[in-house]
Amino acid sequence: MARLEKLIESRLFNEADYVFSLDVDSKFYGRWGVETLGHLVGVIHPWFYGAPREQFTYERRPESQAFIPSAEGDYYYGGAVIGGLVKDVYQLAKTCRENLDIDASKSIEAAWQEESHLNKYFLYNKPSKLLSPEYLWDDRKSLTEQIKIKRFSQVLKNYDEIRPNP
Repeated sequence: MARLEKLIESRLFNEADYVFSLDVDSKFYGRWGVETLGHLVGVIHPWFYGAPREQFTYERRPESQAFIPSAEGDYYYGGAVIGGLVKDVYQLAKTCRENLDIDASKSIEAAWQEESHLNKYFLYNKPSKLLSPEYLWDDRKSLTEQIKIKRFSQVLKNYDEIRPNP
Protein backbone atom coordinates (compact mmCIF):
# COMPACT_ATOMS: atom_id res chain seq x y z
CA MET A 1 0.00 0.00 0.00
CA ALA A 2 2.85 2.36 0.82
CA ARG A 3 4.47 1.81 -2.60
CA LEU A 4 1.18 2.33 -4.40
CA GLU A 5 0.51 5.51 -2.40
CA LYS A 6 3.98 6.90 -3.19
CA LEU A 7 3.78 5.97 -6.89
CA ILE A 8 0.47 7.77 -7.24
CA GLU A 9 1.78 10.83 -5.36
CA SER A 10 4.99 11.03 -7.35
CA ARG A 11 3.72 10.32 -10.87
CA LEU A 12 0.28 8.97 -11.54
CA PHE A 13 -1.84 11.94 -10.45
CA ASN A 14 -0.53 13.77 -13.51
CA GLU A 15 -0.05 10.84 -15.90
CA ALA A 16 -3.06 8.52 -15.66
CA ASP A 17 -6.80 8.39 -15.17
CA TYR A 18 -6.91 4.80 -13.90
CA VAL A 19 -4.49 2.60 -12.01
CA PHE A 20 -4.58 -1.11 -11.19
CA SER A 21 -2.38 -2.86 -8.69
CA LEU A 22 -1.95 -6.58 -9.34
CA ASP A 23 0.18 -9.07 -7.42
CA VAL A 24 3.38 -9.75 -9.30
CA ASP A 25 3.14 -13.51 -8.67
CA SER A 26 0.09 -13.88 -10.92
CA LYS A 27 -0.60 -14.82 -14.52
CA PHE A 28 -2.93 -13.46 -17.20
CA TYR A 29 -5.00 -16.12 -18.98
CA GLY A 30 -7.72 -14.06 -20.63
CA ARG A 31 -8.62 -10.62 -21.83
CA TRP A 32 -9.16 -7.65 -19.51
CA GLY A 33 -11.12 -4.80 -21.01
CA VAL A 34 -13.07 -1.67 -20.22
CA GLU A 35 -15.55 -3.82 -18.28
CA THR A 36 -13.08 -3.67 -15.39
CA LEU A 37 -13.04 0.13 -15.14
CA GLY A 38 -14.81 1.97 -12.34
CA HIS A 39 -14.20 4.61 -9.70
CA LEU A 40 -13.01 1.94 -7.26
CA VAL A 41 -12.68 -1.70 -8.32
CA GLY A 42 -12.59 -4.78 -6.12
CA VAL A 43 -12.70 -8.49 -6.88
CA ILE A 44 -14.38 -11.31 -5.01
CA HIS A 45 -11.82 -13.72 -3.58
CA PRO A 46 -12.22 -17.08 -5.37
CA TRP A 47 -12.02 -19.14 -2.19
CA PHE A 48 -14.90 -17.22 -0.60
CA TYR A 49 -17.14 -16.86 -3.64
CA GLY A 50 -20.57 -18.03 -2.52
CA ALA A 51 -19.37 -18.78 1.02
CA PRO A 52 -21.29 -17.52 4.05
CA ARG A 53 -19.83 -14.59 5.99
CA GLU A 54 -18.98 -16.87 8.92
CA GLN A 55 -16.29 -18.48 6.76
CA PHE A 56 -14.62 -15.20 5.74
CA THR A 57 -11.14 -14.79 7.20
CA TYR A 58 -11.62 -11.17 8.22
CA GLU A 59 -9.41 -9.79 10.96
CA ARG A 60 -11.35 -10.57 14.16
CA ARG A 61 -9.10 -9.01 16.81
CA PRO A 62 -10.61 -5.70 17.96
CA GLU A 63 -7.19 -4.21 18.67
CA SER A 64 -6.36 -4.23 14.93
CA GLN A 65 -7.39 -1.36 12.66
CA ALA A 66 -8.53 -4.05 10.19
CA PHE A 67 -11.06 -5.49 12.67
CA ILE A 68 -14.44 -6.45 11.23
CA PRO A 69 -17.11 -7.60 13.72
CA SER A 70 -18.59 -11.05 13.08
CA ALA A 71 -22.02 -9.60 12.22
CA GLU A 72 -20.63 -7.34 9.49
CA GLY A 73 -19.31 -7.80 5.99
CA ASP A 74 -20.83 -8.70 2.67
CA TYR A 75 -18.03 -10.06 0.47
CA TYR A 76 -14.48 -11.17 1.01
CA TYR A 77 -12.33 -9.18 -1.40
CA GLY A 78 -9.07 -10.46 -2.82
CA GLY A 79 -6.07 -8.25 -2.17
CA ALA A 80 -4.19 -9.21 -5.32
CA VAL A 81 -6.31 -6.93 -7.53
CA ILE A 82 -7.39 -3.37 -6.77
CA GLY A 83 -7.96 -0.54 -9.17
CA GLY A 84 -9.97 2.40 -10.32
CA LEU A 85 -9.61 6.12 -10.74
CA VAL A 86 -6.24 7.33 -9.52
CA LYS A 87 -7.74 9.58 -6.83
CA ASP A 88 -9.94 6.78 -5.44
CA VAL A 89 -7.17 4.18 -5.38
CA TYR A 90 -4.91 6.76 -3.76
CA GLN A 91 -7.40 7.30 -0.94
CA LEU A 92 -7.70 3.53 -0.44
CA ALA A 93 -3.92 3.01 -0.42
CA LYS A 94 -3.32 5.97 1.92
CA THR A 95 -5.99 4.89 4.39
CA CYS A 96 -4.83 1.26 4.41
CA ARG A 97 -1.19 2.30 4.79
CA GLU A 98 -2.06 4.57 7.72
CA ASN A 99 -3.97 1.75 9.40
CA LEU A 100 -1.13 -0.71 8.74
CA ASP A 101 1.24 1.80 10.38
CA ILE A 102 -1.03 2.12 13.44
CA ASP A 103 -1.13 -1.67 13.77
CA ALA A 104 2.65 -1.91 13.35
CA SER A 105 3.16 0.68 16.10
CA LYS A 106 1.23 -1.70 18.39
CA SER A 107 3.11 -4.79 17.10
CA ILE A 108 -0.03 -6.10 15.40
CA GLU A 109 -0.12 -7.76 12.02
CA ALA A 110 -3.60 -8.36 10.64
CA ALA A 111 -4.53 -11.92 9.72
CA TRP A 112 -3.97 -11.38 5.98
CA GLN A 113 -1.88 -8.18 6.22
CA GLU A 114 -2.87 -5.69 3.49
CA GLU A 115 -5.81 -7.83 2.32
CA SER A 116 -7.36 -7.56 5.79
CA HIS A 117 -7.07 -3.78 5.67
CA LEU A 118 -8.49 -3.73 2.15
CA ASN A 119 -11.52 -5.71 3.33
CA LYS A 120 -12.05 -3.22 6.17
CA TYR A 121 -11.80 -0.30 3.74
CA PHE A 122 -14.29 -1.89 1.32
CA LEU A 123 -16.69 -2.60 4.18
CA TYR A 124 -17.25 1.14 4.61
CA ASN A 125 -16.22 2.37 1.14
CA LYS A 126 -17.89 -0.01 -1.30
CA PRO A 127 -16.23 -0.52 -4.65
CA SER A 128 -18.20 0.98 -7.53
CA LYS A 129 -17.26 -2.07 -9.62
CA LEU A 130 -17.13 -5.58 -8.22
CA LEU A 131 -15.36 -8.10 -10.44
CA SER A 132 -16.12 -11.80 -10.34
CA PRO A 133 -13.46 -14.27 -9.19
CA GLU A 134 -12.54 -14.95 -12.83
CA TYR A 135 -10.38 -11.82 -12.47
CA LEU A 136 -8.50 -13.35 -9.53
CA TRP A 137 -8.66 -17.10 -9.79
CA ASP A 138 -6.41 -19.54 -7.98
CA ASP A 139 -4.90 -22.35 -10.04
CA ARG A 140 -5.39 -24.80 -7.16
CA LYS A 141 -9.15 -24.37 -7.52
CA SER A 142 -11.23 -25.96 -10.27
CA LEU A 143 -13.47 -23.73 -12.34
CA THR A 144 -17.12 -23.83 -11.33
CA GLU A 145 -20.39 -23.93 -13.23
CA GLN A 146 -20.71 -20.16 -12.71
CA ILE A 147 -17.06 -19.33 -13.40
CA LYS A 148 -16.20 -20.63 -16.86
CA ILE A 149 -13.35 -18.29 -17.77
CA LYS A 150 -10.11 -17.72 -15.92
CA ARG A 151 -8.76 -14.27 -16.80
CA PHE A 152 -6.14 -13.80 -14.10
CA SER A 153 -4.82 -16.21 -11.51
CA GLN A 154 -2.45 -16.30 -8.61
CA VAL A 155 0.40 -18.71 -9.17
CA LEU A 156 1.05 -21.47 -6.68
CA LYS A 157 3.26 -20.48 -3.75
CA ASN A 158 4.28 -21.85 -0.39
CA TYR A 159 2.67 -19.50 2.13
CA ASP A 160 4.66 -21.02 5.00
CA GLU A 161 7.85 -19.82 3.32
CA ILE A 162 6.70 -16.32 2.48
CA ARG A 163 4.35 -15.57 5.40
CA PRO A 164 5.86 -16.14 8.85
CA ASN A 165 2.68 -14.97 10.62
CA PRO A 166 0.71 -17.95 12.04
